[in-house]
Amino acid sequence: MTRRTLPIVAVLLVVACGASASPALAAGASSDPAPGSSALPARAGAPGSDTTGNLLVLLDRAGAAAGGSALQGAIARLGARLAGVAVPEIGLVTVRPPLAIGSAAFAAILRLLPGVASVQVEHRFVPRDVPNDPALSALDPRSGVVQWALAREGFYSAWNISHGDGARVGVIDTGIDARHPDLQGKIAAAVDQQAPSDSAGPAATDQSGHGTHVSSLACAGTNNGIGIAGAGYDCMLVVEKTDYSESSIAASIVDATNRHVQAINMSFGELTAVGGPPESEIRAINYALAHKVVLVAAAADSPVADQGDPANVLQPAGTGPNIAQGIGLDVTAADYAGSRASFAGDGSEISIAAFGAFDPAAVSLLPCVGAPVGIFGAYPGNSTQMEAASEACRSRFAGDDRYATVAGTSMAAPQVAAAAAMMRVLNPYASVSEVIRVLKATAQRPAGAGWGSDLGWGILNAGAALDLIRRVDRLAPVSRVDAPRLARHRRFLLRWSGHDQQKTGLIASGIARYQVFVRVNGARARLIATTTHHSLRFRGRPGFRYVFFTIAIDRAGNRERRPHDATTRVTRGAR
Repeated sequence: MTRRTLPIVAVLLVVACGASASPALAAGASSDPAPGSSALPARAGAPGSDTTGNLLVLLDRAGAAAGGSALQGAIARLGARLAGVAVPEIGLVTVRPPLAIGSAAFAAILRLLPGVASVQVEHRFVPRDVPNDPALSALDPRSGVVQWALAREGFYSAWNISHGDGARVGVIDTGIDARHPDLQGKIAAAVDQQAPSDSAGPAATDQSGHGTHVSSLACAGTNNGIGIAGAGYDCMLVVEKTDYSESSIAASIVDATNRHVQAINMSFGELTAVGGPPESEIRAINYALAHKVVLVAAAADSPVADQGDPANVLQPAGTGPNIAQGIGLDVTAADYAGSRASFAGDGSEISIAAFGAFDPAAVSLLPCVGAPVGIFGAYPGNSTQMEAASEACRSRFAGDDRYATVAGTSMAAPQVAAAAAMMRVLNPYASVSEVIRVLKATAQRPAGAGWGSDLGWGILNAGAALDLIRRVDRLAPVSRVDAPRLARHRRFLLRWSGHDQQKTGLIASGIARYQVFVRVNGARARLIATTTHHSLRFRGRPGFRYVFFTIAIDRAGNRERRPHDATTRVTRGAR
């Protein structure tokens, strides 16, 4: 059997150094605040009463009309400075007190100035759902917080919509350290798909380190007060420990599908091109697609256009620029600055990007020296092959050294897989192709831009993706018509009502119109009205029997399938 490479990963380890990186993202960034920016509190998840150190000064009408110039001069003379945001339309000026004067005392001084209506200490809001995992809020001088990527990828907004309850992510990888505190209770199944002769140990162990790190980025324990948060919050893991043979990969895809995963992550690729994927893999992929599984693969960990199998099966060459093409997602890695990581694949096979690196200048596989370059995640407690190869470096966090920082497209892919699984659970009526298209359409990119060869459709924005997928309406509306059983007059009133079906968490598009049909004396039904109203007067003939029904059509184009009918008989003496 042709063997696969060990997982794709280009890695360098984070060490405590003073190197910095630009926090800027490309335009069109996630609505979630960037860690370390002025929009995120120093202690994420702290009460909304945390202060910024600034004062909010509201001018009265006269002061606002003067543009606040007098106030600005007074502020400068007092040794303070303007800070934060000014909103001239409402007369708001934000002021930073001088270091030598406390906020309360300086506020009292400002209240005495002419043109000042009020002065208040400025407080800072926090995102509505920020878990209590320490890595989300522990400060890091280089990246703002230790686990910075999730906020930048819109996961805080995503978690306000769904916690991914019931979601399962399949991870085909090197196993998992089931004893890790951030992974306990998160493993729905750990399945050994290795040939006995190639076994590296039980599925619930990880001799490499790769599988544990990848799995944690998708579904680590979240809001459990320890370590890191998983992108999929409450999602569960189905770990398929593979020996990377073609038969093992096919078996892993099918088994994960049979265990009801919504997405499968494949952070691996070919050692050398072998002239196309094996038929066994194609059949396994089609089996997963038939069961509505979203397939996600890591792009190459070198700046090449051919991403290799399985990535180029999911997004074949030349199809990336077409948002409607591709049967899965080929994920490349972005760095902290919002650019494609220098080691990551590019070109027409790239679907989307997620953060997989910190330092944009990291290109080599050096040991733990130099600037930090990777993504922080869980790591096995045992010694690992990745450490020996200088591909991973342990990081002691909160007294626990079972964490590491690793860079690679392998780290980007599971974050996308987790988002896809959350979307599938939130809206099980949406198709795989709709989930894929929504992830591409909502990705972060410059305003007005489309697909690009570096980041595909852009950097993952999980919050925007979940918000859009819950608006994808695939449920038909229902209606019911009411008509008199016996009409003593030729003209009589028909009434009907209806509603667009809506499941928990989804947003229905609403009924757009009704079609009203009639069958006369058992003849074929004919359309008598298309309307947005809920009644009409019908003129019948004495002695005739009429059967009425309505069909509701919603704004998404869904059409009612089994309408209720009502029968009216017009008396022979009707006038």
